Amino acid sequence: MSDKPSPLSRRQALGFIAVSAGGGVFLPGIALAQHASPYVGLALFDSGAGVCAITPEATEGPFYFDPKLQRADITEGKAGIALNVRLQVVDAACRPLAGARVDIWHCDAQGHYSGYRGQGDGQDVDTSGQSFLRGWQKTDESGIVSFATIYPGWYRGRTTHIHFKVFPNANSVMTGQLFFPDSLSEQIFTTVAPYTDRSGKRDTSNARDGIARRAGPLSQA
Repeated sequence: MSDKPSPLSRRQALGFIAVSAGGGVFLPGIALAQHASPYVGLALFDSGAGVCAITPEATEGPFYFDPKLQRADITEGKAGIALNVRLQVVDAACRPLAGARVDIWHCDAQGHYSGYRGQGDGQDVDTSGQSFLRGWQKTDESGIVSFATIYPGWYRGRTTHIHFKVFPNANSVMTGQLFFPDSLSEQIFTTVAPYTDRSGKRDTSNARDGIARRAGPLSQA
């Protein structure tokens, strides 16, 4: 089996996400909203429609660490459907914020994060010392970062998601999660290798995930 990320076989239009035959998923922007200190929310920014809607924070989760890896490609050879995540950080008026640090991290196609012991259905998977599918960048003059990664897998008790942190400066941080349409996840997990190699059946949809419910629709791509 090749470790090269696999592109989707056909085009799908899914709201703010466009999944194309070129293997990319492009978000018009996940944008930081600065109303006061501390920073209080994110915005999904559609520059075409001129919309900047606030998205709430979400929990960091147990699998964050800073690998000190400033990079655009976080795959480290992990197999899966190629995913391009494009994020834009803005201020309260939806003006681009340059120089903000953005971290993202997520599990692989089998539902395992890098850098931790006791994972998997049998809690016997150890990825200590590894750093796949995590990294950070600083926003450019347009407030944009873009990460090359793969579509996340799943693990018991959680719906499919990507974690992120935004550091607009040394004293502020915004933490959240991005969620994907259940229909897209189900199609991928049941028809595309290596996701089909995962044992068991996904047990948590967006509606059944408490974190996704609290984050609301503005956290869903």
